[in-house]
Amino acid sequence: MEKLYLGIDIGSTTFKAVLMTDRGRVRHTLYQRTKPVDSGRVRCIGACSRCGACNFGQLRKTVDQFLKDSGVSSLKDIACTVVTGSQIVEDTRDFLPFDFQVSEVTAHVAGARHYHPDCEAILDVGGQDSKAMVYNREMQMWNYKMSGICAAGTGAFLDSVAAKLNIPVSEMADKVNYDSSLEFSSVCAVLGATSINKFKNRYPLGEIIGGACRAQARTIMSGVGELFQGYKGTIIFQGGVAYNRAVAYYLQDITGNKFVVPEFHAVMGALGAACLAREYTASKGRLDHTVNAPIPEYPLESIRMRTISTARDFHAHKDEICIGRNLFFPAEILNALGAKILTLETYAALFARNGKRVKKAFDHAACKGFSSETCSFLRVLEGIDLPRAEFCFSTSQPCQQGERIFRDLVRTAGIEDRFISLQTPPNMDGNGVEHLAEDLERSVSELEKKTGLKMDMGKLAEACNNANEARIWSLKVNNLRASSRPLIRGSQAVYFASIFSQMWGRKDMIDIQRTLYHELEELAAKPSTVSIDGTHRLLWLHLPPFYHSGLLDYIEETCRAPIVFEEVNYIGWDPLDPDDPYRSLARKILTTGFMDPDLRVKAICEVVRQFRADGCILYNHGFGRCSMSDSSFIKHAREELTRAKIPLLVLDGDCMDQTVDPCSTLTKVSAYVEALNEKKYGSIFGPVTAKAD
Repeated sequence: MEKLYLGIDIGSTTFKAVLMTDRGRVRHTLYQRTKPVDSGRVRCIGACSRCGACNFGQLRKTVDQFLKDSGVSSLKDIACTVVTGSQIVEDTRDFLPFDFQVSEVTAHVAGARHYHPDCEAILDVGGQDSKAMVYNREMQMWNYKMSGICAAGTGAFLDSVAAKLNIPVSEMADKVNYDSSLEFSSVCAVLGATSINKFKNRYPLGEIIGGACRAQARTIMSGVGELFQGYKGTIIFQGGVAYNRAVAYYLQDITGNKFVVPEFHAVMGALGAACLAREYTASKGRLDHTVNAPIPEYPLESIRMRTISTARDFHAHKDEICIGRNLFFPAEILNALGAKILTLETYAALFARNGKRVKKAFDHAACKGFSSETCSFLRVLEGIDLPRAEFCFSTSQPCQQGERIFRDLVRTAGIEDRFISLQTPPNMDGNGVEHLAEDLERSVSELEKKTGLKMDMGKLAEACNNANEARIWSLKVNNLRASSRPLIRGSQAVYFASIFSQMWGRKDMIDIQRTLYHELEELAAKPSTVSIDGTHRLLWLHLPPFYHSGLLDYIEETCRAPIVFEEVNYIGWDPLDPDDPYRSLARKILTTGFMDPDLRVKAICEVVRQFRADGCILYNHGFGRCSMSDSSFIKHAREELTRAKIPLLVLDGDCMDQTVDPCSTLTKVSAYVEALNEKKYGSIFGPVTAKAD
């Protein structure tokens, strides 16, 4: 009896299914719009999964009817079921048993290659997002880019336009006037659709539809077209929007590329899932999950020590003078003075663990006029009551917005005359070091006048020596991690954030880094099924989402791709000179890596080589508005990493505000690791042994 394979793609607006034979022939397909059931229930209270009285029950009913229409009696007759799509959630398996879940990106690539095995470029536009996929011959893997949180470049935009024009979206292409010169907003789906109102009673319908379809094509390319730069071949155009041949026409007109719409374009994700179901069945008995087993989350003493020190730092002490600083002002100076340090960004990050407090802080900041365009770290600071600081320091680079917010905070606190912002140069050079060293010495002198604190140069020399010893242990930690299999979860290590610690210059930092080294040394000596080359080795760039470690856990646990190092733990400065502290501290500021973008990219490439990384993930805080992960930096980093044949995954998100997390984040991660799997193991499913068990 011929084996049958089922691929299911549940998107934001449509349900797609494909039934495929063992020979790769499509036996039956389904493409239909989805909507909540009349009952409004997501799932029934009971265990029934077939009555259709809830959303999940309706899903199962749809699948059963699809199989019945295909001549198949039940899911038990299916050899393998693979699912994909944004609406696949944890509870889906309770109602729809499946063998494997793949990302939409991988499914669409598999679907396109089924009928176009030589294709190297794919564009999928669905109801919720757009996806561009291009095969990189040098890296020998598929690269991709997904649109962000705006619906302007998706099917939702055309749905909205059709609704305002009171015509079925399926009829738009038949009515279009390709000579239309009307221009619509392509910045935002809401603005674009709303602009229809000012045209619909003044221009012929065909011209309005033409302008809307052209705006749609332009927005698609502005969101994901970067990936097609330099590519002049054929692009496979698929997804529900490919039904609209006018959009395809304008895409071709804008890019100059030939766009081909395949026969099964609307169900290509489900088709790819069915293809992968065949592949999964063939390799099912040969998958070796011991090779890349997740690293346990060890209860390390060094983590407990860091937590205690951090809590002590932020606990109020009446007899200590509190000095505020941003992440880049040298902690060694303030620790030598014996001051209580208030690192403002770190203080804000502590609030991220409490969603209610963060929400209230954003509310208060909004009432003061700080919109979501303002960095969420800074909105938190504007929205809470900060401890009273007697003096504050900031730096003009790398975050000018932060420097201005700090100025506003000290003005509000009435201590404008007790605030100094170091004019930090954006690039590392000798003149910059001399200028910054003079500024540091001047700032200490000003602090002494205003607070009564006195700098003991012997204590500053001691702080420099302490920092140097902590630096040695930090380097030992990093070198051990670089030369070993994955020893510690990235989700644990990233919160050490060594370069931003306010403990530099204190013995606490020495003790913590020394303890961490010895703990990792013990872990390295233990036997393990994971080898240094047997698994992926990812480098995490920038900061993590502080409100939850779920994203990093998903990467390391679910996707089994260890994060072996984090940029915030990179030690890239020379030892401090106790006899020349200000000049050496100035040099440290400028060589931490985040100040000079060119220096930072070089450091990233150096770490990639040292840690034998096969991938980099950049958490793009603020969707590119942050000066430490803006578009120019990302472009530079991607160019250099591409030369090194290292794929860069950019995850748009926010370190503090979980309400703006794009729903495509986990899809991006899954697709990235699946591509790495195929490159490393020859299968998107992971390591495969030579023979079946």
